[in-house]
Amino acid sequence: MKKLSLIILSSLYLHSENLNELINYSMQNQLINSVKYNIEISQNKYKSIQNSYLPNITIGTTYSNTDNETISTPKSSLISYANINYTLYDGGAKGLLYNSYESTIKSTKENLNSTKNNIALQVINHYFSYQSLLSQKKAKQKEIEQLNAQYDRLKRFLKAGITTSDEVDKIISRVQTANVILHETELSIQTILHNLQYLTEKEITITTGSTIDEPVVQTNNLRADIKALEFSMDSILKSAKAIKSKNHPIISLDNTYYNYQLDYDNTTYNNNLENQNIFKLNFSWNLYDFGKISSEYQSIYKQYQSLKSKYEYEKNKASVDLKLSIKAYEIAKLKIASALASLKAANSTYETIQSKYQNGLVDNIAYLEALSEKYNASSQLKKAEYDLEIKKANIIYHSGKNLWEYIK
Repeated sequence: MKKLSLIILSSLYLHSENLNELINYSMQNQLINSVKYNIEISQNKYKSIQNSYLPNITIGTTYSNTDNETISTPKSSLISYANINYTLYDGGAKGLLYNSYESTIKSTKENLNSTKNNIALQVINHYFSYQSLLSQKKAKQKEIEQLNAQYDRLKRFLKAGITTSDEVDKIISRVQTANVILHETELSIQTILHNLQYLTEKEITITTGSTIDEPVVQTNNLRADIKALEFSMDSILKSAKAIKSKNHPIISLDNTYYNYQLDYDNTTYNNNLENQNIFKLNFSWNLYDFGKISSEYQSIYKQYQSLKSKYEYEKNKASVDLKLSIKAYEIAKLKIASALASLKAANSTYETIQSKYQNGLVDNIAYLEALSEKYNASSQLKKAEYDLEIKKANIIYHSGKNLWEYIK
């Protein structure tokens, strides 16, 4: 039985995922795939626009039969044609539309990067929160072990009449409270594992050891979601200008070659026309349309202004978020120093109280308080250390860097 347990534990350990593996799994989920499809959609639309500006070639055939032929309408006819059409100048709309779609593609790519970073940040938060809760769980389990040992000791003293029942009851109460906290911690751990399952789309176990590199702050670098807004803004502006360019002259070429097979009952109508080529150079200019193009331009330009306002707001907010994340990081480092001092004091106090308690110099309450403080201090130190890793990740995220490049 012991061997079987070791095999199961070994198997679980071998299949445990570190932070890099968790992020790699999450980068393959359906949400990421959805954003990737958006990139392909934008690219296909751009390709379609490019193709629409290439020469347009059309071929066709028309067969007709009439009851009463005339000189212009034979008894039967078969007319085939080939047409080529090409726009030489469209008022600059082509270049603007190309720029618009290029910006849209860049925006969707930045959206993909933003989605990846958001998911990576969530995974990092879950990973280190899990480690923190696991350390709390282990500390609470050790505390319960100590309490149970004291409970066994006091039970023997109670039987011997050396202690009172209320002392035993205090221990029982402490054990029950610690067990409740332990179960709540375990529930929080399971919740994190389920949240990670949503992101990775697989059942996972977690291994310890991953950390985040020290962040290098760059205040002039934009986050991917802000860049995406910037490119979207540019795309809409180019679209508005493309609409406005419809007021410019348009020049196009049109060439059609016809092949005629005309069958006249009356041979005098036969003009021996077998083929014909018609070349056209077209020029058009929209001089007045009752404000249609102007209104369309204003509508799209207002979209640009709306997005620009959102861009400025989000850019300013991102700058503030970065400053706050830096401040939070500095505070997190102070918390570790404080937690170290608290742990040192708690261990020292516990050793003193334990010695006095065993010699009957302090009561049960003082001992239990010292025991609780010792394990709480140990847990708080681990929590502070893992919280520092999360704060590092926040700085990297708000600095516009790819989080997965900073994991070790």
